[in-house]
Amino acid sequence: MSAPHRIPPDDSAVRLDRQDPYLRLQSVTIFVRDLDRSLEFYVNQLGFRIDFDARQRPGRPWVVVSPPDGTANLALVAPATDSEQFRLIGHSNHVTLITEDLLAKFREWTRRGVRFQQTPRLRRIASSPRTGGSAESSTSDPSPVWGGMFARFRDPDGNSFSLVAFDEVTHTIESQRRALAEKLETERRSEQELEIAKQVQARLFPQTLPTFQTLEFAGLCLPARHVGGDYYDFVQLGEDRLGLVIGDISGKGIAAALLMANLQAHIRSLCAIAFDDPGHLLSGVNQLLCANTADAAFATLFFAEYDDATRHLRYVNCGHLPALLLRADDTLLRLAATATILGAFKEWDCTLAEAQLLPGDTLVLHTDGITESFSPEDEEFGEARLVESLRRHRHLPTQDLCAAVVDNVRRFSPHEQHDDITLIAARCL
Repeated sequence: MSAPHRIPPDDSAVRLDRQDPYLRLQSVTIFVRDLDRSLEFYVNQLGFRIDFDARQRPGRPWVVVSPPDGTANLALVAPATDSEQFRLIGHSNHVTLITEDLLAKFREWTRRGVRFQQTPRLRRIASSPRTGGSAESSTSDPSPVWGGMFARFRDPDGNSFSLVAFDEVTHTIESQRRALAEKLETERRSEQELEIAKQVQARLFPQTLPTFQTLEFAGLCLPARHVGGDYYDFVQLGEDRLGLVIGDISGKGIAAALLMANLQAHIRSLCAIAFDDPGHLLSGVNQLLCANTADAAFATLFFAEYDDATRHLRYVNCGHLPALLLRADDTLLRLAATATILGAFKEWDCTLAEAQLLPGDTLVLHTDGITESFSPEDEEFGEARLVESLRRHRHLPTQDLCAAVVDNVRRFSPHEQHDDITLIAARCL
């Protein structure tokens, strides 16, 4: 037989089963003479909190109070003296409060001036032979089912309350405390591990930049979460050549961050042996990604090789957004895709494209976290706004140019960031 009060101390969680509609006890109405006096008792002596205060409203004033734990509350109502409800003051019975430690609560409330009708007593519930249900028994009953303690007290208007403590509730609360402590500790460790992962990933981005006579460049990445799947890099390709790389990994979070680290490692290792042939380099990257990642994992990538002596650019766009080449005369050139994405197809080939940079030209590589940011009106930032922002801030150093563009995006899309934001700006000197 189950105990008649088998109820968790705080059963406020929403159940997933919609076939059994959500139901809980919301409030119990207690009629009182003076709300201010009652609040002195319930708040200052019992330690309840005020959830809703309607004392200043015309008509029948009332206040809702609740104990520190659980979801049910008491609606304290001061009825008119000539009403039926006024005659019910002092006749409310069977309002029961439950605690895990009745003696401790009894001592605390007694010190605060609460008057109990008797000291705490033991109570046991035994099976009733006549009803098949449960009945309260004395401590000498030979067949107790479960037990606990109880005490009774009254509020200033004489309304009666029971304070009870059941062994089962105490055990349940302790179990919930342990579960909550374990959950909080797990969350703390996860947060700590994510912070470590964030710091580790931050170190994967370029920490020091090589110096070139004809090119000034900078990059910026802002993950939407602790870690992200966007990637940018500056790779030294011999004495006077620079590799500019930007990529966007499929997915988000830890999985994307791991693939991003994998991609970076592949590119840097292959740059050492295939630095003179971008097509061969990226073909090797594609093979490694296909062999070492899940079928659904892939990356878009823009790889450009810049020659410091000739100001010449060779590039491969692997399914990435077009790079933007803003000329000194304010014309715009879009460097569109020349190959498909990396990591999705074992048979992969690319076309190597070229562009000549002139003094004053600005090359910008970006991910869709910029162009696909949305305003509160659900309007996309888009490439046109990006180009307008670049033209407005083109006089700034490249590091400041990146920061200014990102600031424009955040002003346009002030709500929570949903995608990684990554940008490279390079200006021909």
